[in-house]
Amino acid sequence: MKTIEIDDELYQYIAGQTQRIGESASEILRRLLLGDAKANVTVTETEAVPAKIAVNSNIFDLLNRQDLQAESSVVGRFLFILSTLARAHKKQFHKVLEIKGRNRLYFGRTAEELSEAGSSTNPNPIPNTEFWVITNSNTTRKKMMLTETAVKLGYSEQDAERIRDLL
Repeated sequence: MKTIEIDDELYQYIAGQTQRIGESASEILRRLLLGDAKANVTVTETEAVPAKIAVNSNIFDLLNRQDLQAESSVVGRFLFILSTLARAHKKQFHKVLEIKGRNRLYFGRTAEELSEAGSSTNPNPIPNTEFWVITNSNTTRKKMMLTETAVKLGYSEQDAERIRDLL
């Protein structure tokens, strides 16, 4: 498989041509450029995005798996996934501020806010957002945070689990 670089505007266009969740960029381009009958899929009722996701795009349209795989650490992948969710849900992403532990904030608007809410929180900025997240929790807790974030943003439980499993 070869890698090509495209600008964000073109990537958004390609992602906008998605006909089913999980359709790869190669499948979309094959369908659009070559008229490949095998790639020309129609959305069935079971493949349709649940109505409760009222957004222009979703993480599956925007996620570049090669970039995700390039992140060598769990924290790097965690921040990358959160950043992609924020990009897909700009107007709704503030809902992550509602996600909290029993005695700890997971998300905040500043590093200080998170540091004051617990010890050893190791806050990191979520790239390309105004939000911060604690990163010293274990991988299981990070997965739970991703699942809760996805649900808050309107994803089905099944898609939230798919997002969690990207970590």
